[in-house]
Amino acid sequence: MTPTPMAMASQVIRTARERRDLAGRRPPRFGTGEDTGGPARVFYLSPDLDKPSGGVRNIYRHADVLNTLGIEAAVVHSRSGFRCTWFDNRTRVEAAADVRLRPRDVLVVTEWHGPWLHALPAGVRKIVFNQGPYCTFDATPYEGSRAGAPYAGVEGLDGLLTVSEDGERLLRWTFPSLPVHLARPVVDRAVFHPGSGPRGRRIGYLSRGRRAEEREMLLHMLRSRGLPAGWELTPISGSEAQVAAAMRECAIFLSFGFREGFGLPPAEAMASGCYVVGYASLGGAEFFDPAYCTPVPECDLFAYGQAIEDAIRRYQETPDEMDAVRLKASDAILGRYSVEGLTGDLSTFYSALLTQAV
Repeated sequence: MTPTPMAMASQVIRTARERRDLAGRRPPRFGTGEDTGGPARVFYLSPDLDKPSGGVRNIYRHADVLNTLGIEAAVVHSRSGFRCTWFDNRTRVEAAADVRLRPRDVLVVTEWHGPWLHALPAGVRKIVFNQGPYCTFDATPYEGSRAGAPYAGVEGLDGLLTVSEDGERLLRWTFPSLPVHLARPVVDRAVFHPGSGPRGRRIGYLSRGRRAEEREMLLHMLRSRGLPAGWELTPISGSEAQVAAAMRECAIFLSFGFREGFGLPPAEAMASGCYVVGYASLGGAEFFDPAYCTPVPECDLFAYGQAIEDAIRRYQETPDEMDAVRLKASDAILGRYSVEGLTGDLSTFYSALLTQAV
């Protein structure tokens, strides 16, 4: 069948958008300098993205933790003067044009940069902070690439960091010759916590993000059936602090993650005292414990709708029991995904890495 002009135009637009997206993933040029002695420094290359992104938040946090450990670290952006503003931070930030990499330094890049790793300075050690293992090959076509792409043959690539047990298993299996290390995400208890205020009969969900079509369909389904009196659907958006405040007002949170390396929003919702219903989406399986949330089978919107109605029923019939369950979830998340835990993970990883001979 010959494509219609509208379909052809849509394909051109989509392809052009993909080209712009891929162009935006190319790492900036870095200058290099001679080894003048002194301790190794760590530079985390981050996308210039000033809207909510758990991956970027993790990058900033790594730099902060390393500096508290006495390891000089900074987040590097392509644009001079750029800094994320959607969460409070005082992270050391530098522009790529101002960085001079020395042989003993470590450059940490994201899975986005996979196809361009060979373009990075050859004499510098590199780590890929792969927070999206299921996106590893998105810009690396199977045809025309080599076994082990995009990491095979990259000079100075010392290993991979990732953020979940699921991602660690997947990357170890896929790249058996590369060391893979887990550095847990952090859910900040100063921001995400149950609070002491009244909990409204609200069902929260992120108004941005993945699975927009499924989210719309589920909302239509719920509205068609009708929610019990007093219950309402609540879209959530805004800064980190605004999202946390909105979560503290919700009884239930809906998770719509897709191919997640970890999936911070449902973990943050649990920490904030919500009962979470929805998709664990692979990376989130380690904290989607049925003891305190309801995982839903992938893409099963009928089961999803039933799970929401069941959670509402439990809130109405046994509110004290549901309060205990949601607080159990908060304790589990805040206990496991803490700054102290990440500090231990990074200390172990970088202590070994930075003592290796250059």
